[in-house]
Amino acid sequence: MNIPISTTPPLQLPSDQDATGRTLGDEEIAFIAEAIRSGTLTATKGNFTKRLETSFAASVGAKHAYACSSGSAAVHCAIAAVDPEPGDEVITTSITDMGALTPILFHGAIPVFADVDPRTGNVTPESVAARISPRTKAIIVTHLFGNPCDMTSIMAVANKHGIPVIEDTAQAFGATHAGKPVGTWGSLGCFSLQQGKHVTTGEGGLVVTNNSDLARRTYLFINKAWGYGDPQPDHYFIALNYRPSELQSACAVGQLPKLPGVVAARVAAAERMDQLLAGTPGVSVPQRTPNSSHTFWKYSVLVDPTVIPGGPPALAKELKLANILSAPRYIQKPAFRCQVFRDQRTFGNSRWPFTLATPEAVDYSAERFPGTFEYLDRVLVLPWNERYTADHLNYLASSIYQAATKLAKGGAA
Repeated sequence: MNIPISTTPPLQLPSDQDATGRTLGDEEIAFIAEAIRSGTLTATKGNFTKRLETSFAASVGAKHAYACSSGSAAVHCAIAAVDPEPGDEVITTSITDMGALTPILFHGAIPVFADVDPRTGNVTPESVAARISPRTKAIIVTHLFGNPCDMTSIMAVANKHGIPVIEDTAQAFGATHAGKPVGTWGSLGCFSLQQGKHVTTGEGGLVVTNNSDLARRTYLFINKAWGYGDPQPDHYFIALNYRPSELQSACAVGQLPKLPGVVAARVAAAERMDQLLAGTPGVSVPQRTPNSSHTFWKYSVLVDPTVIPGGPPALAKELKLANILSAPRYIQKPAFRCQVFRDQRTFGNSRWPFTLATPEAVDYSAERFPGTFEYLDRVLVLPWNERYTADHLNYLASSIYQAATKLAKGGAA
């Protein structure tokens, strides 16, 4: 431990759920007011959505970017762009938000879960390769907490089989692998503008691609497949209205220039936390993917239950006494153990599209996911945002050290 033990009363940490932990301010207010004064709040007629799309594409080095209503919508648009047949398989991760999974089912495809690295929670090239079948239509990789997957090796696997990759970059704004922005390695990249993300509009999403055909399908799917601007437009295929409002886009236009500062603040805070937590019994700081930049949507530690009895839940209970609300396990169980997958609860009592699945695709046996269960049993996700000061970091690290030391010595949780 590299700082004095804290003896201060519980400190209130900034929260990404309100103004204390967000960068929202006069810039966003001015753009939103401009949108309201224009009287045009629909993306099909206004200018802010187009402005956001142009700026975001440039910021990540993509040819095309399209705004939509949420991160889940972004994933659905990407899946629609690759256009799976009913019963086709989409390889994904066992540790992710449900909003990145249900779009696969809504599009008639079967989520096939890959195991994860027990140190990072990310899928690996080996775990992806092990799930490829003749039915595989796409691979979705999630850059968990802002830490990139090993995209060099994953793309080698995907390219060998001619399978498109969709990157779920909701938590990884500004992250890079081998010097290239995540979200631009695969065929499509999906971003979220939800409340706690690096860039926020409350709800919202973005899809990027360098492929003109995929860009066209993405754009159409956002717009009910209506060909705006076409000589003879029609509704070309089944699709939804996933457009954002001009208010969301105006807010994002104000937020986007702040992203470099947000990322820099989070990374600097994470580097300081690594130093402060050195020597804390039973606690390991986040492991970064080699040749990558981690942008820390969250700062997660691994807790060794052989050193700290009770593991992450016990440590979280102690931290709560210090007014620190952490999340043991991140998600309470692997995605495939949620009711929608376990009981195949989809459309009425039909179980569709699971009725089209092969037995291997829906084999959720625990022995197929050793990394998933080990990671969930050890991970503790700490509250995190760009507004942390040195005092906040000292308090957080000191509280973790005191709690871990107490538990490691047999203190009650």
